[in-house]
Amino acid sequence: MNYFAHGRQFVNQPYFMAGTSVPDWLPVLNRRVKALPAGARPFLEDKDPELSAVAAGILQHHHDDGWFHLSEKFINLSMACTGHWRELLGTQSGLRSRFLGHVLVELLLDAELIRRDPDLLDEYYRVMESLDGERIEKLVSTMTTKPASGLARLLVVFCRERFLYDYLEDATLLRRLNQVMRRVGLEQIPAVAASLVATMRPLVGDQADQLLAEPAEQAIKR
Repeated sequence: MNYFAHGRQFVNQPYFMAGTSVPDWLPVLNRRVKALPAGARPFLEDKDPELSAVAAGILQHHHDDGWFHLSEKFINLSMACTGHWRELLGTQSGLRSRFLGHVLVELLLDAELIRRDPDLLDEYYRVMESLDGERIEKLVSTMTTKPASGLARLLVVFCRERFLYDYLEDATLLRRLNQVMRRVGLEQIPAVAASLVATMRPLVGDQADQLLAEPAEQAIKR
C-alpha cells in the first residue's frame, strides 16, 4: 500500500492518519531511521492521546502491509507487472523489474482510489497541512530507532508537493516513480514506460476492491 490507501479512512483522526504515513516518510528522510512495531506498541495506551494515536497509525501501517503484500491479488498483479517491466527493460534488469512491479501496483492502487474520490484526497491534504510538524517530529522520535530529525520539514514538502495528484496521469506518475528510483539508487526509467503504466492502470483499477479486501480473521479489533 501507498500513502493514500493507508490513510484515507482516517482523515477524521489526524494524528492516527499521520502515523500511517510515518513508515513511508522515514526512508525519504533517513533510511537508518525506522518506525518498527516494537517501538510503537508500548505507546498505544500512553496518556498523551496524540502520541498513542501516532503509535496506533504506525502499527496500522505495518498491519496493512503485512496482509496486503501476502494477498494473492497483489502477488499476481505485481508478478504480471514485473513481467512487463522485464520486457521493456530487458532480462538483465533483475531487481529493478521486481521492485518496479511491486511499487507500480501500489501507486496505481492509490491512483484508482483518488480517481474514485478526489474530494477525499483534498481533505487528506487539508488534514496533513493542519498538523504541527514539530510536534509530529517529536512524537515520532519517541518511537523510532534514531531521532526523526527533519521530519517537520519533510511534512511541509509533502504537503507542498502534493505528488499523489500526479498518479492520475501516466507521464506524471512515471516522473514521480523516477524520483523514487533516484532515491534508492536505481537506474532511471525511460519515458517510453508511460505506455506500460497505461497498460497496468486498468488492470489494477478493476481489481482495486479485491486488493483492499482485508481477510476478516486478520482485521484489527477496535
